[in-house]
Order: sequence, then C-alpha cells, then structure tokens
Amino acid sequence: MSALAKGTNPQTVEEADKLIGKSVQSGETGAAVLDVRHPDFTIQRSYGKAKTAGAVFLLASVTKPMTATGLMILVDRGQVSLTDAVKKYLPEFAGGDKDLITVKHILTHTSGLPDQLPENVELRKRHAGLKDFYAGVCKTKLLFKAGTKVSYQSMGLLVAQEIAERVTKKRFRDFLKDELFTPLGMKNTSLGLGGRNIADTMTAQVVSAPALYGTAENDWNWNSQYWRDLGAPWGGGHSTTDDIHKLLHAFLHPAGNIMKKATAKQMVTVQTGLMEPSWGLGWSLGKGNFGKKCSPRTFGHYGVTGTIAWADPGTGLRCVLLTTKPVDDWHGPLIGPVSDIVSEAV
Repeated sequence: MSALAKGTNPQTVEEADKLIGKSVQSGETGAAVLDVRHPDFTIQRSYGKAKTAGAVFLLASVTKPMTATGLMILVDRGQVSLTDAVKKYLPEFAGGDKDLITVKHILTHTSGLPDQLPENVELRKRHAGLKDFYAGVCKTKLLFKAGTKVSYQSMGLLVAQEIAERVTKKRFRDFLKDELFTPLGMKNTSLGLGGRNIADTMTAQVVSAPALYGTAENDWNWNSQYWRDLGAPWGGGHSTTDDIHKLLHAFLHPAGNIMKKATAKQMVTVQTGLMEPSWGLGWSLGKGNFGKKCSPRTFGHYGVTGTIAWADPGTGLRCVLLTTKPVDDWHGPLIGPVSDIVSEAV
C-alpha cells in the first residue's frame, strides 16, 4: 500500500465492518464479503458462512450491467445499433407501441416493459425456460410509450439477451464468458451456475417477497437448481467480490480490451436526460444513488439478494458488498448504511 493521499481515511471502513459483523453475529445475515478498493488501499473482510473473500454469491440484479455490457460489445463492433428498433433484430417483437422500442430503451429502463411479467410466478413454478419468458414479453402490454418515463424493467434485459443470441448465434452465457469474463480475468463469474454445485456457493436467505421469489420449500426459489442455472440475464449471475471489482475497474479505467474507451464511457454517462432516476446503459447513475458522499458520476447497481457494487470516478473509490440477506431496495438496513460509511473513506 502506498502512502495515503491527503483526505484518505480508510479507517472509516472499520465502522462498516462492525455493522456487518453485528448483523452476522445476530443471525440476521448468514454470509457476507466486503471488498473496498482505492488506489491507496484495499480492505477485504469475510463474515459468517463466507469463510474466505473468494466466496461465490448469487448476484441478482448486479447481473444487469454484465448483460448490458454484453450487448454493448456488439454495439461497439457495429453489429447492433442503439438507435435501431428492437423489431429489426426480433421481428416478432412488434405491434403497436412496441414498434417504437429501440435497443437504447431496453438498456436504460425506458422501454415501457414491466419489471416482471404478470405470469412470472406461474412460469417459475413450472420451471419454464427463458424462451418461455421471452414469449411472454412479446405478448405483454407496455406500461407506457417508450422514452417517456424511466421504470425499472428486468424484462428489457431479457430482450437484450435475445438480441445478442440472434446476432451471435451463440448462447448468451457462453458469449459473456468468451467476450467479457475471460478478457477481464473474471474466472469465478458465470451466468447460471457455470458448472458449479450449488453447495459451493452461498445460500440466499429466502425470506423476502415469497410470492415473487418462493419460499424455502419451493423448488423454484433462489437456491433451487432450476433458478440457479436458468441464467436469467436480469439476475442469474454468480460471482465474487474480486471479479466484480475487475468489472468496475474496466469502466473506471477502460483499457479498450472489451470495447472502445468511448463506448465504455458512454455506458457510465447519463442517457436518460432529465428524467429520474438517472441511468447510463445498464448502470445506475447519479448522486445519492449509492454512498451519501459519492460524487454524481458514481455508477453501480444493487441486487435484491443483498448485493451492491459501485465505483466513484471522482475519487477512484470502489465498493463491493455481497451478502445473503435479501433487501427490497439498496437503502435497506445493511447495504445502504455500509455504502454511506464507505463513501466517507475518501
């Protein structure tokens, strides 16, 4: 570790460590890994059932920036255009206002698609494949005309996967491995289980919104073989804190190895104008979205299984917290307060 720069206070992170430790000791959180990095310091801590910092977690929606990056690799290569209508690549995705939805809309949560399908639970109960979910997307009603609002939509990322598979004629999980994970050295990251046994990953605590995510007794909950290996492009990724830092670093300091530097910069630049909340392409943006001391340029994402990852270009600070404690939003009792504390380290 180099000499600490003026204004750098990594000791602040110790308060976050105490907060996580207390949650784990009380039994509220089963496992967690905190990994904070800055040019001047690195702090890693593992807790509970996560015996090492290399523990593998179900990412939930931290998967979304990975999916968006996969599609943007194709945009960068000129194989897909952000301004094209989705129906150019998916002819069956058409009719009415669906004709107006562009590739950019599905990566900025402005498509009008719902977050989850009305038949989401029924599909999971019968162990439906992603093609069945996509068929539902083609039939579902839009919530609003594309480009007029921002509304979080997991189904847009499913459409992104479908476009990528049509263009590359390759399974999306394989495409991500070959074109994103391997070039960045993300050896422990996969969409789906990636050949692992579920027992080799941290067990998500299935206690939140059982109507959506199942209960411990269901064979379609977060820890089921079905869900873990479905490879949902909106939430089915598995990874470690170290690998996620590699992804954050690739956008904080783009090297041109997965896409042009200008394309990487575009992804972490506001694409939704004055509409709120602010989104880049697959990345959540804006002051207040993450730590309270983060700059407005901070980009990142959180996941409902209790995960969060963000990087602040203004300070070079990066934070990844993976837990097994579900949250309804990132402001929850652990990942929000930890992010606030970590943001004060610089």
